[in-house]
Amino acid sequence: MVQNMYPQLKDSRFQNLPNELKFMHTEDILNKYPDLPRKQRETEIIKEYKAVFIYGVGWPLKDGYPHEMRAADYDDWITGTTSADGRYIHGLNGDILVWNDVTQRRHELTSMGIRVTKDILKKQLKIYGQLDFQNQPYHKMIMSDEIPLSIGGGIGQSRTQMLLPQKANLG
Repeated sequence: MVQNMYPQLKDSRFQNLPNELKFMHTEDILNKYPDLPRKQRETEIIKEYKAVFIYGVGWPLKDGYPHEMRAADYDDWITGTTSADGRYIHGLNGDILVWNDVTQRRHELTSMGIRVTKDILKKQLKIYGQLDFQNQPYHKMIMSDEIPLSIGGGIGQSRTQMLLPQKANLG
């Protein structure tokens, strides 16, 4: 759509984003690339699919480590759900990552998820050994139901502005 509006952005050296986004749980990515560190696993999966929504970020995987640390007070990475193929998995959150032809690396566009409830907050703080955080003002507001439940996410505007015109930086 952007290239239709601004044809000068078309460049045969760079691929367009795919029409479909591939959804993958962090455990599936670990299973596919068990010998690679997290960032390299992401790179390989994004090279293959070009645009991926990686969900379940924060929950400890079968190797004992989370795909990536995710703040316990941000989104819900502990709640169980069912995968498309019927497996029990964790995480109501994720990140959209795409392949960037200019930089030849992963490019995170957004992070999103269902926000924590007071019960989920307490469980996630316990997993990360951060129960003392409950005494912080923001955490107290969650624990006393002063903050409404929400779904949240942020689009990385500067990252999108780099990706669409196919630039390595905003400058």
